[in-house]
Amino acid sequence: MRNRTLVMGVLNVTPDSFFDGGLYLSPDKAYLRAMQMIEEGCDVIDIGGESSRPGAVPIGADEEKRRILPVLEALQGISISLSVDTYRAETARIALKYGVSMVNDISAFRLDPDLVEVVAEAGCQYVLMHMQGTPQTMQINPRYEDVVSDICYFFEERLKFATEHGVKEEKVWLDPGFGFGKTVEQNLTLLRRIKEFFQFGRPVLVGTSNKSTIGAVLNLPVEERLEGTSATVAWAVFQGVHGVRVHNVKEMVRVVRMSEAIMYGVKG
Repeated sequence: MRNRTLVMGVLNVTPDSFFDGGLYLSPDKAYLRAMQMIEEGCDVIDIGGESSRPGAVPIGADEEKRRILPVLEALQGISISLSVDTYRAETARIALKYGVSMVNDISAFRLDPDLVEVVAEAGCQYVLMHMQGTPQTMQINPRYEDVVSDICYFFEERLKFATEHGVKEEKVWLDPGFGFGKTVEQNLTLLRRIKEFFQFGRPVLVGTSNKSTIGAVLNLPVEERLEGTSATVAWAVFQGVHGVRVHNVKEMVRVVRMSEAIMYGVKG
């Protein structure tokens, strides 16, 4: 049996994230949610202090740190891996001192080029994600010659940039950026052709959880997209992806386990 698909639980300490904005703003609530996600079976907790939903207004580094550092302090020494969802070198540098082992960067080192030095020096894991434009502009008429081929070209160029600046390629994960500068059809194409991203020999992370494409296909508001998310997660597992990034940890852990039981059988 291949290594199982890892489940990354989303912990947004933001007032404006599209799904859970405002729910875990206080360090106490964030800590309790983290403990709940661990109990529910997640493998990594991804902590973010700035929303990257379409049209989100960026915040400053000081505000980002103010939101996430108390949470990281409270979570020091927990039993699973922590990721910080940031594109800022300053935030990542401090987060890594709190025991974070992964940097999840929506910009692939483009919004703060100094981040590459931080990641290289720390030797941590790094999620390199594709995004067309910025969160403010990404959903304004996104266009591609071929969405998968264009993203593969992007990955090739960004991996070269990363390794030339000292990042070890074996530490890099690739995320095609579902919903980050893509139409509904382009997002569905990404899922349909997800195996094409395996050509780089790096783990692939998929983040479809509760996103607007699911809402568009099923004509459902954000709070009713659990079944649609389950379908995308099951498909990703059947295709062999290495990780899924989700809000509904308990339910998606069950989807992953059931999907893998169909594929590989039940151990023991």
